[in-house]
Amino acid sequence: MTPNDPLDRDTITAVAAARLEAAESTRKPCAPVRDLLGETDIELAYAVQRRLTEHRLAAGAKIVGRKIGLTSPAVQRQLGVDQPDLGVLFDDMDVTGLAEVPSGRLLQPKAEAEVAFVLGADLDHEISGVDDVRAAVSYAVAALEIVDSRIADWDIKITDTVADNGSSALYVLGDEKLTLDEFEPVDVVMKLYSDGELVSEGDGAACLGDPLEALVWLARTARAFGAPLRAGQVVLSGALGPMIPAPPGSVIRMELSSLGSVTATFSREDDR
Repeated sequence: MTPNDPLDRDTITAVAAARLEAAESTRKPCAPVRDLLGETDIELAYAVQRRLTEHRLAAGAKIVGRKIGLTSPAVQRQLGVDQPDLGVLFDDMDVTGLAEVPSGRLLQPKAEAEVAFVLGADLDHEISGVDDVRAAVSYAVAALEIVDSRIADWDIKITDTVADNGSSALYVLGDEKLTLDEFEPVDVVMKLYSDGELVSEGDGAACLGDPLEALVWLARTARAFGAPLRAGQVVLSGALGPMIPAPPGSVIRMELSSLGSVTATFSREDDR
């Protein structure tokens, strides 16, 4: 069985999805799925992601947005990939209102500082450029994305992370809401702290040159996949600098010029 055999692609998709679901349910990271998918067949990797999404929806989850991954050259270097990817945000991923991030839901988490866009209009039409997506954004907030990998030791290539829903897990949104008339995402400056120590820095230009360009990429890609972005959805636009470990008991704080700060305290307990 190889990913190049079209007769077996459905079987490969099912086996890869089952491996990732087992890692999620047992809280034990699994071997990379690129042994099944290959390292370059991104279409097949997205087929795995769609299957996992269908399973989540069948179990009662609701889609509330999308995430863009691998937008920062620094993060791309960290993971050995050279292009963005996307993942699906489900309603139970938003832990903004919790006193602590439930570490028991995570395997090997890391944190990224990002700009989050909340859409006020659908992006289901042809996107010519930044002006199209700018008009659809209701407001933006600072966000901490808590990324995670079901793949042991973060030993991932692009097909691994795409299949694994963009290595997504949870997210925390800030309180300060600004329209795009009030600030420019490309101009933001980010500082990321772990237990009070500055450990990562970046800016809006680190996210595909401009977080709005990342949104353009996502809008086009989501529409091409037949699942365009919709009004009310949240879009995590991608990392503004290197991601950092977020172990149980840690306190991660992000400061983002214009958009304020976001703090996430990770529980010490295995509490899902």
